[in-house]
Amino acid sequence: MIALLALGLSASTAAQAQRRGHGGGQVSLGLKAGASLTSLTGADAKVFDNRFGFHAGIFANVGLTPLFAFQPELLYSQKGGNYANVTDRSLRLHYIDVPLAFHVNTGGLFFEAGPQVGFLVAAKSQAGSVSVDVKNGYNSVDFGYLFGLGYQLKHGLGVGLRYNGGFTNVDKATTVGNTTVQARARNSAFQLYLTYSVSGR
Repeated sequence: MIALLALGLSASTAAQAQRRGHGGGQVSLGLKAGASLTSLTGADAKVFDNRFGFHAGIFANVGLTPLFAFQPELLYSQKGGNYANVTDRSLRLHYIDVPLAFHVNTGGLFFEAGPQVGFLVAAKSQAGSVSVDVKNGYNSVDFGYLFGLGYQLKHGLGVGLRYNGGFTNVDKATTVGNTTVQARARNSAFQLYLTYSVSGR
């Protein structure tokens, strides 16, 4: 069974390569969705543990050369973390993320890296069944970066693992008198996902 699957995958990959040809310019459009393991990182983030969430959205993969591609995305992403040593309490951050990933392709295997900007659409402090809106205490824009790897056919299914880190502290700075206090805590997320893509042209 494994040998048959490997043979089928090899045949599919070869067929896709023949359709792509040897030049760049190939465009694929796709959907992606998966699970996220998120927390906060930084000097003031030790009160947080990991929490599970999900992310989903759309992407376009633009072949620049046979080796390089550019992949902009539009994703809904759950982030935040559980409070350490506290039962059933968490910070839940919801973003619309715009990753701008640059791919290095070797057959179907790819390695990726690039910048990302996220727009905060909701922030909740959750304690059991009680949820409190805390969006006003958090920065509305989150600048970050990504890197990862995966396997993606130009037409069909793919799988990937990505790390997404933040440059921007999630909390807004607060000023008391002449003193400004900035909590040092940034987003951190591992994202495991599946994709499905079709040729745009």
